[in-house]
Formats: sequence, C-alpha cells, structure tokens
Amino acid sequence: QAAMLLYTRRAWCASQRADRPQRRPFRDDESGQDEPYGDEARPTRPSIEHFAPHKTPFSFLPCTRGGTVLASAVKRSSSLNVPQARQVFLKRGGHGRRLLAAQKRDDRAHELGQLNGRAVLGLPSGQGRNLLLQPPLRGKRVMGIDPGYRTGCKVALVDETGKFLGGTTIYPHEPQKQWDEARGLLVSLITRGKVDVIAIGNGTASRETEALVAEVIAQARQGAYVIVNEAGASVYSASPLAREELPDMDVSMRGAVSIARRLQDPLAELVKIEPRSVGVGLYQHDVDQKKLAEALDAVVESVVNHVGVDLNTASPALLQYVSGINKRTAKAIVKYRDEHGPFKSRQELKKVKGIGEKAFQQAAGFLKIPDGENPLDNTFIHPESYPVVENLFALMGVRGDEPDLAQRVKAFRAENDLAELAEVLEVGLPTLTDILDNLIKPGRDPRDELPKPILRSDVLKMEDLREGMILEGTVRNVVDF
Repeated sequence: QAAMLLYTRRAWCASQRADRPQRRPFRDDESGQDEPYGDEARPTRPSIEHFAPHKTPFSFLPCTRGGTVLASAVKRSSSLNVPQARQVFLKRGGHGRRLLAAQKRDDRAHELGQLNGRAVLGLPSGQGRNLLLQPPLRGKRVMGIDPGYRTGCKVALVDETGKFLGGTTIYPHEPQKQWDEARGLLVSLITRGKVDVIAIGNGTASRETEALVAEVIAQARQGAYVIVNEAGASVYSASPLAREELPDMDVSMRGAVSIARRLQDPLAELVKIEPRSVGVGLYQHDVDQKKLAEALDAVVESVVNHVGVDLNTASPALLQYVSGINKRTAKAIVKYRDEHGPFKSRQELKKVKGIGEKAFQQAAGFLKIPDGENPLDNTFIHPESYPVVENLFALMGVRGDEPDLAQRVKAFRAENDLAELAEVLEVGLPTLTDILDNLIKPGRDPRDELPKPILRSDVLKMEDLREGMILEGTVRNVVDF
C-alpha cells in the first residue's frame, strides 16, 4: 500500500501538470489516433482503487537503471502493455525521447561492461595459473634481495628448506651511494653462507641492484642470479600469517625472505598471498571484485590439487586449498604433525580431528608422503586403488619395492593391451592409465616438465648484442587488447 500511495502521489502530480497545454496527456484510442482529452474528461486526484490490476490508468516507465520511475499520466480504458506505453510515452515530446535514449545508452553500457568483465576475468585467471605453476628450484641456498633507493636494499639468506639464516641492509644507490661497501658485504655473505642463487625483486631499483649483483658474482666467482616477480611481497610481509611465521623480524625484511622463498617454491609461497594481490592481468581492478576473487581462488585450488602437497612440510596456507580441507582442518593437521611427528602413512590422516571419511576420500589422493611406509603414498594413486595396484604387481610378478620398478612397469605397459588389462583388473581404463603413469614416475611434480628459471651471472647490454644471437627471456604479463 505504501508503494501504491507513492505511485498515486506521482500520478496525481503528473495529472495536475497536465493542465498546461504543452503537457496535456494523450489518448490512444482503438483507431490508433492520439487526441488530447477535453477538460471534462481530465482525471481527478486518483485513489488506490484506480491502480487495480484490471484498471491501470497510468503507466510507469523506468528512466534510469537505479529505479527512478516516471508517470506518463496516460488514462486508459483497458490495460496498457509495455510496447504501447513506450509509443505513447515517445509521443509526449522531446523529454520522453531523450529519457528513453539515455536509458538505452545506460543499459547498453551496463551490458557491455558485464560482457567485457566476463571476458577480462579469463586473463588474470590464466596468468595466475601460469604464475603458480612456475617450476621450483629445489635444494638451493638462496639470498633474497628486496631493492630500494632511500631505505636501502634488504638482504635475507635462507637455507634449502626456506629457513631464515640471517639478513642485513645495504645502501648502494641514491642518496647514500655506498656501492663499494655493499659489494664487499655481499661477497662476504655469499662466500660464508655458501649461497647458490640470488633472487632479486623486480621492483624499484631492480636494474641498478642487478648490476651490483653481477659485479658481486664476478668477484666471488660463484653463484648466479634471477629476477623474481615481487608482486604481493609487501602484502604478505604485513599480514598476520607473516607475523606468525617471522614474529621477530622487521616488515621490510620479511619481504626479502618472501622473495627468496618464492624462487625455491613459488606455489607454496604465493598461496600465502591473497590472489587479487598477486598482480596478474591489466584490468583486474575494473571488473567485479567478488567474481574476480572467486575465479582466482578456483585457480589456486585447481593448481594446488594438480601439483599435490607434501603432507609433512606443507603450511596451513597451502593445505587449505586441498580438496576436502578447509582452514580449520588445515591448522588441525599441522597441530597433529607438531605433536606426533611426521605422518608415516595416509591412513594416519584419519586420526586428525575434523578429518572424516568423506574429507579423507576427497583429500587423500592429493597429499603425498615422500618417505612413508607405503611407496604408493608418494604418488597421486588414491588409497581406494591400492588393491588394484597389488593385483597389478601380482600379474607382473613383482613386490613393488624393486629399484627398477619404473622400468619394469614401462616395459609391461608396452607389451600389454591396456583395455584388456583394465578388464582383468576390473578397473576403468582412465584409472589404470593414471596408475601406470604414477608408477613410472613416482613422486612426479607436473611443474618439473616446465621451463626452469633462467639463471644469469652478468648483465646483458645493448652493446653486447650481435646479429644471429638467440636469447631467452621471461614473459611477465599478457594484455588482451
């Protein structure tokens, strides 16, 4: 009733304005001719009864997408459909035509924005997947450098497992210009710390720092360097997770640690950062942020399950993206691991509080245990398929712990028809194919098949280029024009 009263008031105001000749309402009779009503037929102030469904003397048309309505004050003897109302409204004069034209432009722009938004969402999603799938640099001691001018370059050293060993700050650039002192300090750190690779953030003063590191490597005669995308490092360094992992460290130094770890295992480090802060794509701030967050979260979850997770080393930030595991159960897994030591089998995961049968069924195939009691726990083979593997070993005449098991499985696969073998083992062909692939390459990481990071030891200048040279590079971003 309140809405009807509002419409009634607007309609009555429109009818009062109709006293003026230039705004007199028109009648659309059956002959199709529009004639103005006479004074004797002009409606008086209407009541709610006039707005019954079977008798609607006024037509309300939208003027903007925000919901503003305009009473056209058209008296009808019968109901007025939308096309008729639009035609009558257009005949009222220039105001109606301008309003409808503006409405069309507004609707068209809104629809075009939604269409472009759906198309643009694919750019950050695709690039985010490529960024997360960067190959790790395992078994290397890394020095991370977060470049800067006035505040200096933060230097952090981490061991092969990502543990922080120490750090310092150097000031080789403007305004301090302590180039020689910074070079000598880095040479000493590389030599004493037995650094294998230096990771340089690609932010401010990155090129100048790259020249310094090239001189350091030449003087120390060891190591190499890589330019690392530092997008999101500052977001992580100020996050609660960073304060929990590195509680007694300066915020800027945490950024250098993140850069070093990002080279060792990009996926494990990037999942600690909100996906929208990773900085992929050009239009990510112009699209619907809720839809963007959902798309990027889906990409992170897909990549984590595609790569797999080491159950004994993964952080809660990484475990929460595994299928069947949420933030609460991820913390419970780490807590159980801290209290009872490393997991020895996948079945032990059922002892964790919050991991039921369904959660175990969803997560077990993506959680790996490299040094577990069962070698199959280090593969993508699900525990439900372990009996099938045992029957396969029986057909092959092996125990499953032979050093040359991968070669035997490969030869057995080449000698037998997989479709017939699947019928014998009473398993689907896709499942059998996955089982054989994992037995041939146990502990396989899909990222190992991608191009490795480009390690360099000197700075390439334009003067160094020669005709016919073939150079390697890294694509940092892709923009769809």
